[in-house]
Amino acid sequence: MRRRFLTTLLSASLLGACTPEPPPEPAVAGAPLAQPPVLQDLNPADGIVEVELVAAPDRLSLVPGTETDVYVYNGTFPGPTIEVQEGDSVVVRLRNDLPESTTIHWHGLHLPYHADGSPYDPVEAGEDYTYAFTIPEGTAGTYWYHPHPKDRTTWQLGKGLFGAFIVRDPDDPIPAEIPERLLIVSDNRFEEDGTLSFPEPGSREEAIDEQNGREGDVLFVNGQVMPRLELRPGDVQRWRILNASGARVLRLSLPGHTFLHVGSDGGLFEVPVEREEILLANTERVEVLVRGEGEAGTEVVLEDLPYDRYRPLYRPAGWDATRDVLTVQYAAGPPVEAPTIPARLREVAPTPYDEDTPVRIFRLSQGRINGQLMDMNRIDARARLGDTEIWEVRNLVGMDHPFHLHGFRFQVISRNGRPVPFLSWKDTVNVPARETVRFVVRYTDYPGKWMFHCHIVDHEDIGMMGVLEVEGPVP
Repeated sequence: MRRRFLTTLLSASLLGACTPEPPPEPAVAGAPLAQPPVLQDLNPADGIVEVELVAAPDRLSLVPGTETDVYVYNGTFPGPTIEVQEGDSVVVRLRNDLPESTTIHWHGLHLPYHADGSPYDPVEAGEDYTYAFTIPEGTAGTYWYHPHPKDRTTWQLGKGLFGAFIVRDPDDPIPAEIPERLLIVSDNRFEEDGTLSFPEPGSREEAIDEQNGREGDVLFVNGQVMPRLELRPGDVQRWRILNASGARVLRLSLPGHTFLHVGSDGGLFEVPVEREEILLANTERVEVLVRGEGEAGTEVVLEDLPYDRYRPLYRPAGWDATRDVLTVQYAAGPPVEAPTIPARLREVAPTPYDEDTPVRIFRLSQGRINGQLMDMNRIDARARLGDTEIWEVRNLVGMDHPFHLHGFRFQVISRNGRPVPFLSWKDTVNVPARETVRFVVRYTDYPGKWMFHCHIVDHEDIGMMGVLEVEGPVP
């Protein structure tokens, strides 16, 4: 019988926290799950992290038996993980060796406007660009980086440009002896010869992608197909899961197990929440604790269950099929005891607002926000540094839209008029078909022009995006 995670007494200690593994070998189904390499810090000084990224074409084996022309950071798929601590000053030197312009958007991070990697700051082919920013206190969590060039995000993300960015808290309440695993889930589609499959301009396939977003029939975890993750009976692991797909929503289930959901986009919750499954729109992140409920020598498959995010006329074939993500294999040996998980993880202070707080309304239709396509020369919303606002995002159509705001994290306060059960820090919120979400945001520290958009990247590219200009300083 399944044991409920929250009611199980966890005590004693486990193996040490996981250490970085070498870059994954070409994907082979059933190979051990590899962790993306951690990017080397080139600055020996405490409190300063200085790294180098090179975006360049390459040719790698993504699916067994073939090779694929890709774009990658530092020669790996996915790109290397960047690890920092709260309070660190970060310097990232980008070299663009692609045959086209690009940017790096630091998804979810609070940083200056010209470090955001938006379409306003393209890095041309053959050029260098330095991103410099400081990690605020209280923002430990799982973030990621990816391109955000004008009209080309679908192409560059689909070609392989993305990686994880982990902010650590030196006083992390999750016991350090719990092994940690990073799971970057992505999808892609291929021709028989291994070539990445993108639709021809003007084709029916392109029209479907513009509706649904580009989905692939091959699922990857850390660049591997159906890898194997080892777990000991009774063991607890901390999984940081990033959905790096261009459009796919993940509905994750591990049969016979529950997830102890401890965090989302902007880090840990106040209190862990036990869940039977995890719903993760593309670009969202979660942190979960997984307890080994199986017996030595057995296996269980992490599944992606069907989720209907589509307009009825555009549902793709096989949308209602369950897909396998990875295999959890139980190691031989007696069960182990696990450490105590704190009942309270940290404080998530509410962003103050009242009945006088201004409310902005954003109406999402297919490919448009408030009836308009993106125009980089137009300002769609203006605010002052230090202002607090409520954003009401109304989805008017029959499919989900994940809504992302650059530069400023927020707290979802209601769905369809009903208050959410608890507060957490978010930078992306999925808005299901014909539903309404409200969130509260305060504009701190950084003036500038900030994008907001649907994060189905095909929708972003065709113009489902707007510009918020935050003016400052506060008088």
